[in-house]
Amino acid sequence: MTPTIADPVRHTVQQIVSWFARGFEQPAQSEMLAGLSDAEVQALADDCGINAHQLQALVKAGPHAADEMPAMMRALNIDPAEVEYHMRRVFLDMQVTCAQCSSKDTCRQHLQQGQAEQIFIDYCGNADTLNALRANPDLLIGA
Repeated sequence: MTPTIADPVRHTVQQIVSWFARGFEQPAQSEMLAGLSDAEVQALADDCGINAHQLQALVKAGPHAADEMPAMMRALNIDPAEVEYHMRRVFLDMQVTCAQCSSKDTCRQHLQQGQAEQIFIDYCGNADTLNALRANPDLLIGA
């Protein structure tokens, strides 16, 4: 298992998203992202490894919009740190999908009840990716 490493790129992305999300929570700064030019938004998105639309969606969703994703991964015996380390682009895409999910209440309930492994396929936008990750023994918890 790869140790969790403080990744400066990951930290920077998290700081940017948190900074923008706080701006949306504070009315005086709610136009922060909208105040940037298209080129500035695109450059920021490029720095984060996502497209401008994904950046805007993540910012609007808030800093905890994808918290369910690592919990779901652990429920399926997938090591989130391994996926993030070895498959960063897949991990980011999954975060975007999770952040935009409309089934969060269902997901949280199934995670709390320990039923996620049996039911996630019915509602999770990351289901196909999660099943593919489960097939890779190097990405499983304790591998």
